[in-house]
Amino acid sequence: MAYVENDLVKSIRSIPDYPKPGIIFRDITTLLGDARAFRRAVDELVQNYAGMKVDKVAGMEARGFILGGAVAHQLSAGFVPIRKKGKLPHETVRIAYSLEYGVDEMEMHVDAVQPGEKVILVDDLIATGGTAVGATKLLRQIGAEVVSACFVIDLPDLGGRAKLEELGVDVRTLVEFSGH
Repeated sequence: MAYVENDLVKSIRSIPDYPKPGIIFRDITTLLGDARAFRRAVDELVQNYAGMKVDKVAGMEARGFILGGAVAHQLSAGFVPIRKKGKLPHETVRIAYSLEYGVDEMEMHVDAVQPGEKVILVDDLIATGGTAVGATKLLRQIGAEVVSACFVIDLPDLGGRAKLEELGVDVRTLVEFSGH
């Protein structure tokens, strides 16, 4: 796994002082643009769920759509987009969630997941956990069973993984970066 982690770390661009001084932005667009790294990341994310019955993969806007769609395809599962408020055309369910600097809302179609369906949550990165915790609560609100959450990147110093685990969600990540 160390080889895979090192290989993926090399494909992720780090941008200092973005979006503000002191923050290092972990940009996966370079990973997505590298066919080998993208394939490896998706294969590694999917490997944890081989043989498990998964009904849906839920991806959070926007990079979670890219990764989640690929994971859903590999698992022969449906895909559910979790979007920012006001972006979906049909009847939705909504939840407010905490961000590092405030509150936002996310939503999904009310009929996107049926009660009891097993769902995996996917995004590029887990930091403070606000978005992932909100998405988990939203899915549970309509009766989904969130069996796991997976991310390419974990920023463990920010505590998001622990917040999801406190909710009883199994968390899988591929690489870690210290700091913000």
